[in-house]
Parts: sequence; C-alpha cells; structure tokens
Amino acid sequence: MKENPDCLIYLLTPPRIDDVAGFATVLAQTLRAAPIACLQIRLKDTPRETIVEIANTLIPIAHAHSTEVIINDDPTIATQTGADGVHLGQVDMDIKFAKDMLARDAIIGVTCHNSKDLAFKAGSGGAHYVAFGSFFESKTKPDARPANLELLTWWHEMMEIPSVAIGGITPDNARQVIEAGADFIALSAGVWDYAGGPVRAVQQLSDLCMRYTRPCPQ
Repeated sequence: MKENPDCLIYLLTPPRIDDVAGFATVLAQTLRAAPIACLQIRLKDTPRETIVEIANTLIPIAHAHSTEVIINDDPTIATQTGADGVHLGQVDMDIKFAKDMLARDAIIGVTCHNSKDLAFKAGSGGAHYVAFGSFFESKTKPDARPANLELLTWWHEMMEIPSVAIGGITPDNARQVIEAGADFIALSAGVWDYAGGPVRAVQQLSDLCMRYTRPCPQ
C-alpha cells in the first residue's frame, strides 16, 4: 500500500458532553496542537435544544482554528447554528432534501459502512465525502459493521470523492488506514480517551499525516 501524505484529521465529539465549558477548553487546546480539518458534533441521545446550545459554544472555537464543523444527522441544526455542513447516516434524510435545507456551499458527508454500492449512490447524489468503517473495534459504535482496508485503497485509486475512515482508529493504528488511502481519518475516543491526552493524540496523528494540503472534504 502506498503512503497518502494528504491525509487529514476529522474529529468527532464524545457521544455525550456534560461539562460544556470544560470540553470547550480541552477542544481549544486540542485544535491549537495540530491542524484539524473537521469537527463533527455527534451527540446521540441528547435533546435537540441541548445540541444547539453546545454547537453554539463549540463552532466559534472551531472556526477560530480554521476547523470546519459538521453536524451529525440534522441539517436544520446545521443551518440554525451556522455549521459548515451535515453528516448523514443511511437511515437519515436523503441527500437531495438535505441540500435543499442547507447553504449552497454546505458540506454533505454520508456513512457508507463497507459498501461500494452505497458509496457510489452517495457520490452520484452529490455527497462531498463518503465515510467507510468500522476498521477496528469501536467504543463509540460497538455494533458497527467491519470494513476491509482494501476498500480504502480501491476507492482512493478509482474515485475523486474523498473518503473518511472511521471506527476504532487511534494514534497507534492510524498508520494502517492512512497507508491504505484514507483521505481523512475520523476519531472520537481515539483522541478524547487517549492515554497521553488529546493534545498528544492529535500531535501524533498529524505526524503520521505528514502534511495538510486540503480543507474539510468538499
């Protein structure tokens, strides 16, 4: 497998944020430590109003560090909070409807699990990136379907739409997905729960990614 020096870091929030002010401080420290292309606000089982409040706190911090913000599942929250785009799962809103609700330059990403067919469909529908995974056992998505690293290599060699690798990625195993051809590596617990702390985690990841020549996938 060839090295992919253009790989970038795509962070996801922890699945729950109880201390918003405390997490905002940690987030700012983390974003200062290394270039982070994207931050996805992914707060499952959190009331919509709370997600909006948290987004309104985190988005200015991310934007101050040139990090674009993606809202998981809900285009209306993305529009309301001034986020840069939305990430859609396979059971979420259709891409066309999401586009109608978002700004013209908004980013739309789609979960494609381990499926070329789903990725083709997302790409033809106008998605700006496709997310493949899970590549390793994931604390955030313990029931996620396993994906093969060869899928990343094939997509990188054949398609122009960027891929995001997700699922159980840590600074200790990230090289495998980078070398396989992932354009973006997505991490949540792999950064926030890293034994050396989030700052050390993103510094190690940025060393692996080598250089940073692309913005958040669009």
